Amino acid sequence: KLEGSKCKGQLLIFGATNWDLIGRKEVPKQQAAYRNLGQNLWGPHRYGCLAGVRVRTVVSGSCAAHSLLITTEGKLWSWGRNEKGQLGHGDTKRVEAPRLIEGLSHEAIVLAACGMIMDCKGNLYSFGCPEYGQLGHNSDGKFIARAQRIEYDCELVPRRVAIFIEKTKDGQILPVPNVVVRDVPITKMACGKRVFSWGFGGYGRLGHAEQKDEMVPRLVKLFDFPGRGASQIYAGYTCSFAVSEVGGLFFWGATNTSRESTMYPKAVQDLCGWRIRSLACSSCVSACPSSEYHAHPWVPLPREGSIPGYGDHKPKSSTAAQEVKTLDGIFSEQVAMGYSHSLVIARDESETEKEKIKRLPEYNPRTL
Repeated sequence: KLEGSKCKGQLLIFGATNWDLIGRKEVPKQQAAYRNLGQNLWGPHRYGCLAGVRVRTVVSGSCAAHSLLITTEGKLWSWGRNEKGQLGHGDTKRVEAPRLIEGLSHEAIVLAACGMIMDCKGNLYSFGCPEYGQLGHNSDGKFIARAQRIEYDCELVPRRVAIFIEKTKDGQILPVPNVVVRDVPITKMACGKRVFSWGFGGYGRLGHAEQKDEMVPRLVKLFDFPGRGASQIYAGYTCSFAVSEVGGLFFWGATNTSRESTMYPKAVQDLCGWRIRSLACSSCVSACPSSEYHAHPWVPLPREGSIPGYGDHKPKSSTAAQEVKTLDGIFSEQVAMGYSHSLVIARDESETEKEKIKRLPEYNPRTL
């Protein structure tokens, strides 16, 4: 029986919450009713609808306008944009506030990513858009709808992944226990704390000192030396991060595509001396060091209030790591980031911690 994260706490959110407007100039016509729903939260807020709900894992994605959370009881909730059925509720209606996924209410969920979840028995489920075969159901779901228009048969509820195959160029089997899901999955960590990357190589995001695409997993050489192995890996939209086994943070790729790319892993000097406990990547970046009561986000470009969470009338961007003063005294167990929003699990074990969290403003999304 598999176990999930040991984190426990309350969920905090800041950033953009008009899910259909994120990444667009205007809300699509079919979603016009939602045009004025949601707001930009410039600092951390408590979710009023989650009062009394303790969270152990929260996830989003570098291109995601939706999120998922796992409660301490192993229940899976989701909310946000839903035109491809990516919330797993059996429909394509937008969901403003976190809602239990009824189709998995009888399962104990231990791990989750956008569109992919795993229960305590090791069963893998997926849902959402199957366009590139990313759901693992041996189909891309493509069909011709009308007038030669191609559409995709999306999975609206979680469906178990039934078949697993292993193929490499020379037939060698490489166990890969830790999976990072992104827009184009490219980075995984294999046994021996080695790092492999493959896929689109633009901006040096693969870490091989060149921008060539890689069709099969290729070893990132920096982490193939004694004492230099990776203990954690994170993938953003155009960049990747790794935490070494001694706690140092390494970066490659680009967080700002108008600047020079980092073609191979380099240490992040701004966070030297900090042991990273949790990190999340988007087109912006947020890191949470393991020392007590600190969260360090940094962001090259502001995007609809997504980061950095410094508060109202404060800077909306930072090219160097800075502390989030609005979270002073609050222990951040985990961070997650979507396309334009950020999520934090704040520890609430003591009365002092509960009181500090209670002082934060409360966010209650409006519904139609």
